[in-house]
Amino acid sequence: MHRFARLAPAPAVAFAVFLHPVAVSAQADLIGVDNPPTIAVSDGHVYIASPGGPVTPGAVHVFGPAPDGWTEVGTVGPAAARDGMGFGLWMSLSGDRMLVGARQSVHVFERLGGDWTEVAVFPSETPAYGGTIAGDLAVLRGNSVYGFEAGPTRVLRRGPSGWEDAGAVEVPAEAEGSLFGAAVAVVDGMVAVGAPRPRASGEVVEPEPGAVYLFAPSAEGWAQTGDPIHPVAEGASSFAQGLASGPDGIAVLFVSSSSPAFPNGVVTEHLRDAASGEWHAVRAFASPIQRLGRPSRAAGAVAWAGDELWVGGVTPGARFEGGVLRFGSVDGGGRELLGTIGPEVAEPRGGFGTEIASDGAVTAVKASGRYRGLGAVHVFEASDDGWSEVAEVFVEPANYAAISGAVTCEDGRAGAFDCSAVDILSFVPVREMGGDPGMVTNDVWGWTDPETGREYALVGLSNATSFVDITDAEAPRYVGRMMMPEGANASSWRDIKVYRDHAFVVSDGAGQHGMQVFDLTRLRDAGPNPVDFDPDAHYTEIASSHNIIINEATGFAYSVGGNSGGETCGGGLYMIDIREPKNPKFAGCFAHEGDAGGRRVASSHDAMCIVYNGPDEDYADREICFGSNGSAISISDVTDKSNPVAISLATYPNVAYVHQGWITDDHRYFYLGDEGDEGSQRRAGTPFPGTRTLIFDMTDLDDPVFVGEHFGETGSTDHNMYVVGDLLYQSNYTSGLRILDISDRENPKEVGYIDTMPYDDSVSMDGSWSNYPYFPSGTVIVTSGSEGLFMVRYRKPIT
Repeated sequence: MHRFARLAPAPAVAFAVFLHPVAVSAQADLIGVDNPPTIAVSDGHVYIASPGGPVTPGAVHVFGPAPDGWTEVGTVGPAAARDGMGFGLWMSLSGDRMLVGARQSVHVFERLGGDWTEVAVFPSETPAYGGTIAGDLAVLRGNSVYGFEAGPTRVLRRGPSGWEDAGAVEVPAEAEGSLFGAAVAVVDGMVAVGAPRPRASGEVVEPEPGAVYLFAPSAEGWAQTGDPIHPVAEGASSFAQGLASGPDGIAVLFVSSSSPAFPNGVVTEHLRDAASGEWHAVRAFASPIQRLGRPSRAAGAVAWAGDELWVGGVTPGARFEGGVLRFGSVDGGGRELLGTIGPEVAEPRGGFGTEIASDGAVTAVKASGRYRGLGAVHVFEASDDGWSEVAEVFVEPANYAAISGAVTCEDGRAGAFDCSAVDILSFVPVREMGGDPGMVTNDVWGWTDPETGREYALVGLSNATSFVDITDAEAPRYVGRMMMPEGANASSWRDIKVYRDHAFVVSDGAGQHGMQVFDLTRLRDAGPNPVDFDPDAHYTEIASSHNIIINEATGFAYSVGGNSGGETCGGGLYMIDIREPKNPKFAGCFAHEGDAGGRRVASSHDAMCIVYNGPDEDYADREICFGSNGSAISISDVTDKSNPVAISLATYPNVAYVHQGWITDDHRYFYLGDEGDEGSQRRAGTPFPGTRTLIFDMTDLDDPVFVGEHFGETGSTDHNMYVVGDLLYQSNYTSGLRILDISDRENPKEVGYIDTMPYDDSVSMDGSWSNYPYFPSGTVIVTSGSEGLFMVRYRKPIT
């Protein structure tokens, strides 16, 4: 069925189109997103370039119509493919020629007999940030609008013997210090190069506007021809960060981030006088409605869709959903605003219109923010009734294939993954456990059915909680999922805990999410097909919450890091009586007063609450919470929910962000991860020798003692950790699951690991988020962001 796009008539307000030079006053930083082309349309097919990440070479994916709707019908790839080469970072297609960029090479293809054939490869030590191809010329961008050091703006030409390097366009003296090469185009056989002028944030100076320089072939190479094209708008900034050529000449984008009239940008159209060779600004295009107070982060996009001019990237929308302006021709050579066009489903921060491509009959519009940044392309077809949206297509992110059956760790590898003494039992990719496009995993917890003994992984996704039966850990089965509440936002953070066979789920940065309660015994009746479950209860006295902590011994839950509405308890412990799981009740608040190192400690990021039976007899059988509160560990007695008592604060050298920790079974030692210290130390030029784990002696809760630190084998950022007897299971982001022997409590030693991101050990927040090591079977479940859920087993358990 054809779906008709939202076609809004042109409002009667001003600023739709200008037939004369416009004056835009601006004093602003250079803004806009470096947006090399990744889509094209040719012969009724849509091409999408995707670099593929580290696990594939990348490809150009081709989509076309089929009886059941639009689908992927083929791919174009390099002859010498290798994983991680980044083929598809950008592309340009013109007629039967296509230019595709990779990390260290540029590839030229020609369509021969209907098939795309690679005809030339140009290696490059420095990256080309984008490029364009037109006829027998191709131009490679030598710079980025992010402000990297300018590289050569190279030209490729097709000669009698094939494609060859045709030299570089040198930076004119006038353009020194600009971002020369940030945009390129081919127009009338000439090379057009954009040179926006950067300005450092915070400088109180008038920004320089930038210019477009034109070059023509000469005996000496490429010589500047004519005067540069400068903006006609007074005070315009970032002029020429984007270029596009067309049948009427060249369209030039400039973005002014603080103009009272046009903070979202303007596209000006310039025509060349055939007699004098001079360029004249004849029109300017801007959104009829400007979002004030915050400039758009999108660059402009221009395409000729049949006899219409479509302009995107200058219409952010009320919630940054984006939009495209449609202009038609009028008598006398002018253009009029026909209206706007948007996707059938407008997503907040979707960025519809960041790229546009058309062959006249089919037009593709990219929404770069769709599906939480995965991006999607909306396909429109022309008919007698106008333009209608007929499909939304996207490229599935590259990921490891599912694993069923054990993969033994041998010689430091378990299949594609680095390891030591940890075998992979199975692996479920995000998309195969209910993950919608662009969604990733985060937290994980487990449940063992007390009647059947079956084991389930409860996996946090950006917008849902997934339930996976892992009883047979070598053949896991996705049972179903519980979506986030209606009106909530998809988020990077979700947290799950279990009490009396019920799962309790919260999410941070999710708006009005509240706490969902799900009766896990319903999983017993699940059939062979996955189900979308509804929650059994929804507690709405809280909104967003960073974590949920449950003390199963007392039947109380603690929401921490509350925000966005409802009672937040200052971000501290929001206490909930869940002894009747489907009828949660507010029980009290606690926020630790004071500061540590000049930083407030009231807000908890995470916590652990227990009935204390450690060496400090003063607190025997009391309910004690250990809060990871950003700048310190908060220790409190919450036995009396109406009168909780602060006990002490614990800190340590080089605090960055007190994140999460766990106590030993004898309640004497507490192990802590600081999520920010690896990064802060590296930025300070004094990196730690490895991931740091802090160790505290809790013999005296009134005076906890920092007794030491352990540095791991890799330097990645730590996240969640859990203690099982003499083992500490750590999820350390890009280094995966690390297992420490803590039988010598103050001197841990790494004894095993499985690296869920073997291609990356950077100090970042990708990779393993959490793990759950408490199943009776010994199976350990591990989440890894964009990858999915791993079932693993440590082969050398300590007895």
